[in-house]
Amino acid sequence: MELSQLRVFLVIAEELNLTRAAAKLHMTQPPLSRRIKTIEEELGTQLFFRSPRGLSLTATGEFLHEQAKQILSKVETSMATIRQMERGQAPIFGIGFVPSVFYGQLPLLVRSLRQKDEVELALRELTTVEQVQALKAGRIDLGFGRLKIDDPEIEQKVLFDEPLIAALPADHPLRDRQPTLAELAEYPLILFPATPRPSLADMVQGQFRRRGIAIRVVQETNELQTALGLVASGLGITLVPEQVSCVHRPGIVFTPLADETITSPVIYSRRKGEPLSPVMRQVDALLSEEG
Repeated sequence: MELSQLRVFLVIAEELNLTRAAAKLHMTQPPLSRRIKTIEEELGTQLFFRSPRGLSLTATGEFLHEQAKQILSKVETSMATIRQMERGQAPIFGIGFVPSVFYGQLPLLVRSLRQKDEVELALRELTTVEQVQALKAGRIDLGFGRLKIDDPEIEQKVLFDEPLIAALPADHPLRDRQPTLAELAEYPLILFPATPRPSLADMVQGQFRRRGIAIRVVQETNELQTALGLVASGLGITLVPEQVSCVHRPGIVFTPLADETITSPVIYSRRKGEPLSPVMRQVDALLSEEG
């Protein structure tokens, strides 16, 4: 299948209306209908259900829709990189990250890479699930997150397991001790991020659930800093990775937990089977040194 066919299919799949798709592609409807029929014949499968109400994707159509988005995005990214190289510009190396890993190794890695002239860095705040999608589409080259994702196109490696600690209001009764999860469960809990899931919020809830401890979630928020602000206001408590304790925020104290085995992994993800670029080899070397 040619890229031009993929682009035609993608427009129809997103519009699900031949009249709108034809207008968007600057075509008339009859030749567009023939184009999609040709694609279906070439693949030997039906991609769309036709009904008086319009079009809908079949299961194979849904699969091709996701693949087409990733393929075309990767092609566009590659072409942009080639044009940069032709102009003598450094290629862009994209890094996705969840906020809770930006207080430890990641700033050191970014600083080391920025000192090199061969690459221009592009940092994007993304959940682990979003990082996997961005990796497959070619929008980033490396991701730092906390969730293990089972995807045949993605390679993941656990850099280390990081202890979870409690973030408490400064005047909290547990501030001067190492509390158990059962003790923490006596107080309202703030979780983050609220969406998308799964996320660190599910990992935290799982720690209580596996021990048969009931909790009362008083607030869910998307941002780490918002969660800390709510803690400082006295709304509740939250659990955060240990490296977050370097944030000096008035009204909050951080304390280790009694159970030091309660941890969250720091995981980096990249495309599986792809030849390592010079920048990726530098990343591997820097992570090995820091590990």
